[in-house]
Amino acid sequence: MQYAPIKDEISFDDFAKIDIRVGLIVEVSEVAKSNKLMKLTVDFGDHTRSILAGIKQERENPQEIKGKQALFVVNLPERKMAGEVSQGMLFDIGYEDKLQPCLACPEVEMPNGARAG
Repeated sequence: MQYAPIKDEISFDDFAKIDIRVGLIVEVSEVAKSNKLMKLTVDFGDHTRSILAGIKQERENPQEIKGKQALFVVNLPERKMAGEVSQGMLFDIGYEDKLQPCLACPEVEMPNGARAG
């Protein structure tokens, strides 16, 4: 692995603005107009969101993450991609370093919607 330099320092206040929560991936479906995106339906306890993630080519079987808890950034603005709306971002590990990505997930089951930080 090629180690990347550490990014510029941010303030604690900047970090505190990021809302990272545990969500349960209840559905994984195709995005018809995309070769990379899959649509995740994610349960955050008090609500469900659609989150698009570029995992179609990263995984032999994208369906394998269905039923798993993972971390998501939930306070990004909605973004339209390939004709679908994404209401957050999957927080995964490895992609930026060109490694086989894996989910960032709690080591034990947590309530959906629990906050990281």
